[in-house]
Amino acid sequence: MTDTRDPADHPTAPLDAARLRTRCDPGALGFASTEELQPLEALVGQERALGAIRFGASIKRPGFNLFALGTAGTGRHTAIRALLEEKAKAEPAPDDWVYVNNFEVAHKPKALRLPPGTAVRLRDCMNALIDDLAAAIPALFESDDYRARRRAIDEQAEEAHEKAFDALRQKAEEQSVGILRTPMGFALAPLRDGQVIKPEIFNDLPREERAEIEKKIAALQEELEAVLMQLPMIQKEHRDRIRDLNSELAGRTVGLSIEQAAREFPGLDGVRDHLAAVEKDLVDNVQIFLEEASAGDGQPFTMGGTRRQNDPRFRRYSVNVLVANGGSGMGAPVVFEENPTLANIVGRVEHISQMGALVTDFMLIKAGALHQANGGYLVIDARRLLTQPFSWDALKRNLSAGCITIASAAEELSLVTTISLEPDPIPLQVKVVLVGERLLYYLLASLDPDFPELFKVEADFDEEIERSADTTGLYARLISTIAGREGLRPLTVDGVARVIDEASRRAEDAERLSLQIGPLADLLREADFWAGEDKRDRITEKDVDHAVRQRIRRSDRVRERSLEQITRGNVLIDTDGAVVGQINGLAVTSIGNLSFGRPSRITARVRMGAGKVVDIEREVELGGPLHSKGVLILSSFLSARYALDRPMSLWASLVFEQSYGGVDGDSASSAELYALLSALAELPLRQDLAVTGSVNQIGQVQAIGGVNQKIEGFYDVCARRGLTGRQGVLIPASNVKHLMLREDVVEAAAQGRFHIYPVETIDQGIELLTGRPAGRRGDDGRFPEGTVNARVEDRLSGYAAVRREYAARLDEHNQDQETRT
Repeated sequence: MTDTRDPADHPTAPLDAARLRTRCDPGALGFASTEELQPLEALVGQERALGAIRFGASIKRPGFNLFALGTAGTGRHTAIRALLEEKAKAEPAPDDWVYVNNFEVAHKPKALRLPPGTAVRLRDCMNALIDDLAAAIPALFESDDYRARRRAIDEQAEEAHEKAFDALRQKAEEQSVGILRTPMGFALAPLRDGQVIKPEIFNDLPREERAEIEKKIAALQEELEAVLMQLPMIQKEHRDRIRDLNSELAGRTVGLSIEQAAREFPGLDGVRDHLAAVEKDLVDNVQIFLEEASAGDGQPFTMGGTRRQNDPRFRRYSVNVLVANGGSGMGAPVVFEENPTLANIVGRVEHISQMGALVTDFMLIKAGALHQANGGYLVIDARRLLTQPFSWDALKRNLSAGCITIASAAEELSLVTTISLEPDPIPLQVKVVLVGERLLYYLLASLDPDFPELFKVEADFDEEIERSADTTGLYARLISTIAGREGLRPLTVDGVARVIDEASRRAEDAERLSLQIGPLADLLREADFWAGEDKRDRITEKDVDHAVRQRIRRSDRVRERSLEQITRGNVLIDTDGAVVGQINGLAVTSIGNLSFGRPSRITARVRMGAGKVVDIEREVELGGPLHSKGVLILSSFLSARYALDRPMSLWASLVFEQSYGGVDGDSASSAELYALLSALAELPLRQDLAVTGSVNQIGQVQAIGGVNQKIEGFYDVCARRGLTGRQGVLIPASNVKHLMLREDVVEAAAQGRFHIYPVETIDQGIELLTGRPAGRRGDDGRFPEGTVNARVEDRLSGYAAVRREYAARLDEHNQDQETRT
């Protein structure tokens, strides 16, 4: 039969070494050192994200908060800080906010909005006012005028008191009865010759005389009680007159001080109303200054002193500066909250211990990030926010309500039933920017109905940028900018070229550059260190290369142990010869910041059956859903390609040998298919080749991830055992553009000691692995004799014939049994 294979199905040639790693030409960069480059003012390749941030920061509509999503290290925080701080400089400073005592309802402190820069002045003014009154009021009450007027009031009260008693005393004396003052109060006693009659003499008096005296005393006792009932009223009148006198004198002094303070804050109705309340309370409680003066230790009284801080009589006149923005011209605040607990977001009410009890007042109200950023911008890490209890709900609640309400975790859990402070809510006008991974954004968008209403702007940061002459030049300026910002040595042009190549390798794409600024900055810092160790004043290609190697060296213990297990024969991997139904698959292992390739032996066994391909990894629950999907695709490929006029009569098993962990992904599906075809065709597969790539139902080999690490993983095993010149790796042709292999692998390929084969179809791969043509179905519907596909189809047809024959014999046997029965 004629071989009708398509030319595209012929075995492919290995890739030229020049295609295994794209190198940046230092000569094309056009400079000798980064000292010649102008720094960048914005991130490279993030125009979409930066435009979203500018839009979100500028629109002044409810709900247009931002979520900056992307991979960590892409410069999200740096870009957000730069853009917001630049924009905030041109915006007006927001108002100050203070809390003051509510003299009517003490547990509901009042919030006052003040022009920027006013809060501290008000606080200092109130402190000075109380200090002045602490000196002026005691002096006023020690003046001659006050003493004279007080003495007159006291004398009038005493005169009224004595007048009431004198009338009663005179009447009693006329009846020979005396009024005596005793420690227990007042008492009445009979008199004779102006002297009190002793009890024994009184008892010796005739009964009629004693009765007469007792009658007089009883009558006078009633009159005495009536006089005593007048004393509280006299005393109250005395106190009222003293209070009126104190209020009159203190009112003038306090009024002058309050008026002087009010002139400092013209046009501020809130301050004026508060000062009026302070004036009334001071006048009503002027005695606290007299008590303070009488209890003083000779030291001057100051509002900032410890005594005031612990004395609630004076603390209630203080001003709690919650937010002070430093005056106009300072711009809007930009706050980065690194620890977004509930208290740090919405503020808190602190407590102090006094006499074994926790007490609080309005001076213990502390601002949260929303207070500090009010009128400006608040940036929070989304993951940290979501992991803090109640913080996310509190943020949403305050944003929705448009005001800041202080709450505690105890209140959120309804654990507090006692009266606590209820500070006035503060109007909220803030732009919140959450920074997080894409997964968090999509989860919130799908699971939290409030999220789309509150965060309408997404700033999506790219991880990669197309590698071209223009972007390479910009990337060189980015490298220069990072080096200058970090205070590093300048880079030579060859050092910049090496960093650019490493950026492509990190992007795992020869046509892309990684935009992960964090790892790039770390690489430059390490290269700067090695340049310093070698006493160089510039970072060269050698320093960058050394930094890359040392970074791998520090974390590759597991990789070394994995290679050791293979080279010592503990893990069975062949790198020479040929075996039926056995192939080397490739996988990537990631541990920490290191990812490396590791070969695994995949085996297949076949026999006649009912058309089932058994995935042993799935059966023992070590295979993930993507791997199971790949195995099902293999089954579909076989049933749709071979013995189309017969039922699939195959039982096959696939397994990753010596696999003790989970297996997922479909990048080994082409290797598994090659193993199956080998077992069916009974043709050995080359063990000096390893395979990676997924496959679809029509036999096309598809791109996979981690192609560089997978190639290097098999290369390392072969290099340890000795390169033969026949070894290599089959990769999907669509992965060629992703190749950024290590220099040693590229050098081995250039010398013909290691090969990279790009394949597009399973037929191309099976020809490389078996050395036989795959075969293409001819016009007669059959594959060419002796080809791999023909052998596979003949085997499956044979299984079907044997199964049909077996089924016929079984039916005949069953009929014989029925006849005998």
